[in-house]
Amino acid sequence: MLESNKPKDCQNLCNDFHSTIEFLGKRWMGIIIYSLFKGPKRYHEIMENIPGISDRLLTERLRDLEKEGLIVKRILPTPKRKVEYELTQSGKKLEDVFLTIVAWTQAKNES
Repeated sequence: MLESNKPKDCQNLCNDFHSTIEFLGKRWMGIIIYSLFKGPKRYHEIMENIPGISDRLLTERLRDLEKEGLIVKRILPTPKRKVEYELTQSGKKLEDVFLTIVAWTQAKNES
């Protein structure tokens, strides 16, 4: 009985995996997430850390990440409107994955 479910389970896993890789693989997505591993950042700080990203694309990616529940956008209670972005618990769970990919990439490039 379990064996009859395996192809379906594999298909679901494959689809979920592919969707996740596609999402995280969007241009600039990985480096935006990576920059937030060190803690909350304001919009301009993220922009400064990623040379070459456009204002429009950063805004779009941050909205995508917020929609997927990987970051939270906070409006700080200051006289001047200030916004910061921070990884959620779900977003923080990606850190080990990202660090493993970075280490793998560096090792691959050294050989």
